[in-house]
Amino acid sequence: MSERAVLEVIALDAEDAVAAQAGGADRLELITDMAADGLTPPVEVFAAIRAAVGLRLRVMLRLADGFAAGDVDRLVRAARALRSAGAEEFVLGFLDAEGGPDLAAVERIVAELDGCPWTFHRALDHSADRNALRKQLDGMPGLDTYLTAGSASGVDEGLPVLLAEAACGGEQGYEQQLLVGGGLRLDHVPALRAAGIDAFHIGGAARPGGWTGPVSAQAVREWRRALDEGREH
Repeated sequence: MSERAVLEVIALDAEDAVAAQAGGADRLELITDMAADGLTPPVEVFAAIRAAVGLRLRVMLRLADGFAAGDVDRLVRAARALRSAGAEEFVLGFLDAEGGPDLAAVERIVAELDGCPWTFHRALDHSADRNALRKQLDGMPGLDTYLTAGSASGVDEGLPVLLAEAACGGEQGYEQQLLVGGGLRLDHVPALRAAGIDAFHIGGAARPGGWTGPVSAQAVREWRRALDEGREH
């Protein structure tokens, strides 16, 4: 078994962040508006979470539901404000009308990040050609992670793709860490760990009461234990 797997938990506020840290999370993805699949949180929310926990924080850069970049000037300003408040890691991902990566938008935002590490999120799962997207983004400064379920519909359907991509590690376009999330369940963990996948992302799975309720430290602890053991329980 490889070393301790990374457990990333979605946090909407400081209460979520404290519970996730107590449960054994390694990193948080900070968003607002889960109804839109996660948008950029206010700087004040980032600052409150930064003050509340010592975990690594990846902050979403996304203005609206969907995968179009929209107002790139606004995204750049948001990135600048978050960096000024102390943000050091980010999450983004934009597609053009043909389903390829919106390189112009990504390059402008990445230039503003100035080498900060970032995740290309599940826009990958909605792209026209996963492999081509990876090759086009290859060498982008700071890109160290792909958040993916292997399929737009979630891990159940995407599992074969995830296992195949895990086997490509080190090839051009596949040097980044695979962070698996999107309909991820505990019973998926053994096969993913056996394939060498070492990073996992949970949102609803950390919230037994649904998105209207807070993160549960106990739920996060159950995932931490499963990942550490490499099996369901």
